Amino acid sequence: MTKMKLAGTVAVLLAMAAAAPALAETELKVNYNWTSPAEVAAIKVLQDHLAQMGVKWTDFAVVQHDTGANISVINMIAGGTPPDVFLSADPGLYRDLKGMGLGFTLDDLFAKINATPNFADAVKKSITVDGEIVKAPVAVHLDGMLFYNKDVAEKAGVDPTKWTSMDDVWADFDKIKAAGFIPLAIGSQKWQEGYLFHALMAAYGSDIYDAFYAPDPDTSVFDSDSMHKVLGILRQFQQHTDEGSANRDWNVTTNLVITGKALMQIHGDWMKGEFRNAGKVAGKDFGCINIPGAESVSVTVDAWGFVKNDDPAIAEAQDKFASVVVDPKISAEFAAKKGSTPVVLNAPTDQLDVCNEIVLETLKDPSRQHQNPHNTADADWFNATWDVIDRFWTDPNMSEDQAIAELKDAYNAIF
Repeated sequence: MTKMKLAGTVAVLLAMAAAAPALAETELKVNYNWTSPAEVAAIKVLQDHLAQMGVKWTDFAVVQHDTGANISVINMIAGGTPPDVFLSADPGLYRDLKGMGLGFTLDDLFAKINATPNFADAVKKSITVDGEIVKAPVAVHLDGMLFYNKDVAEKAGVDPTKWTSMDDVWADFDKIKAAGFIPLAIGSQKWQEGYLFHALMAAYGSDIYDAFYAPDPDTSVFDSDSMHKVLGILRQFQQHTDEGSANRDWNVTTNLVITGKALMQIHGDWMKGEFRNAGKVAGKDFGCINIPGAESVSVTVDAWGFVKNDDPAIAEAQDKFASVVVDPKISAEFAAKKGSTPVVLNAPTDQLDVCNEIVLETLKDPSRQHQNPHNTADADWFNATWDVIDRFWTDPNMSEDQAIAELKDAYNAIF
């Protein structure tokens, strides 16, 4: 098969597919770790559009968020069964692929379909490794947002939009409990604790965030006032965990808010996909705000990577895959299902809601944005911080100084 020259937008390719229903299918093996109902619904959007273009999606899924999907990709390559497409942010993985001669760049493709000019600054930074675009962005999220049930808030007599700090939040907890609700739903898993930690770091330790999550961290920030502040607030979260939080999945935790058992959850804004999947409407049934008093935010850009394949049919299908996920209309359709914000600025706005507006407004100011550590930090260091935070979370007697000492030990062991 001769490799198709992509000479326009995905709309052209879709039109061609519609005109030729007998299109031969090319199979792509796809490795990812999305399994919640909203995530599955969003994946189906991509699968349906790819099917129209003659691309068959075959799952190679990793069930849990913290099982090491990147390691699975390398293991599959080493075992002779590499995926064609995989979901990963880790820049080290893309460097490894390039070193193995399996790198797949997207600069030319995205230039041809005019996608690059429509990527926000945070998106372009996240999909670029060592000066090359190597990821196809599929979703933009803020790692720490507060989602709340509006009916519960009314019954409890609280107004989350008036909160200006976490002190304001804690002050309302007795009122919320007296009304018969869980104030704050938390899922206590290592990856959820880790995400909460770096979301709080962005919110209240913006001055040390980039140094802490740098490829070679600046150890001077470990003993800073900001580090102590962030760990102190994290401890308050731990002390307010609800019964049953241990090892509870994030989407099960979100359901406590959706069903009116809990007032709120502070987690990534992919929570919205679960609300929408349950038929709830933003601004009517639930509200969403940035973490009260946040100085800045951590931005997740979910993105697909590709393993170079010498088969022209596979390479053509990979191009189609990358084109589909950045198509403005498809990106908006995907975002509506997953609860994310579209990855291109020229996406149609008819399916966007008040939560998307908050995200887009926040992303207007590059000074208030930090990349998710998956895109910047050494993988061993990032995993080590999760281990320390998990021990800090599960041992209420561990002090901030002890946690900082463990971070120092982890740094010395790695660097």
